[in-house]
Amino acid sequence: MAYGTVVFDLDGTILDTLEDLHASVAHTLAALGMPPRTLAQTRASVGNGIRRLVERSIPDGTANPLFERAFEEFRAHYAAHSEDATAPYPGVVELVARLRGRGVACGVCTNKDDDVAQVLIPHFFPGVFGAVQGVRDGIEPKPAPDSALAVLRALGGTPDDACFVGDSEVDVATAANAGLPCIAVTWGFRTRDQLVAAGATTFADTMGELERLVLA
Repeated sequence: MAYGTVVFDLDGTILDTLEDLHASVAHTLAALGMPPRTLAQTRASVGNGIRRLVERSIPDGTANPLFERAFEEFRAHYAAHSEDATAPYPGVVELVARLRGRGVACGVCTNKDDDVAQVLIPHFFPGVFGAVQGVRDGIEPKPAPDSALAVLRALGGTPDDACFVGDSEVDVATAANAGLPCIAVTWGFRTRDQLVAAGATTFADTMGELERLVLA
């Protein structure tokens, strides 16, 4: 079916943020004298917000007595360097422009802090998305449906005319919790097999496939 509203995930779906996230993990671990992590380990750890990323990156997670210090170190570094290597995935700007030209409302929900999301989206997608929602007080992180439903309301959409587009098991669960069909993209931070294991059934391997699925 054709959808009138699309709610997009951010990291791994419309923006390739992995290198900057990994750089902030590397900085934090080095600053606190902790063992380094590989890019692949960082890739596997993203999806639930930066607090969980730090938890998964340092020895013993939240039980580590330096956890809060590590979190603040990461948060400060990432706030200053979140645009260094980050870029939109090829074709995503043009895709959203075509969707909007067909009357499809488009928004973004993310597990990034809302203040970071409100900087990144206008920087990389000026005037492109009609609503952006990150994590803040009163908005539970994904896979809770709060951010997706907040974007849906802001865009004037309804669950029976909308879909969710994401790249991770968190996004598959978020879509289910929000009562939205999910289109899982395979160019992001999880493999197709991981998405299948998470329950995804509809996939887009290219921007063209995603466009066809939204407009079909």
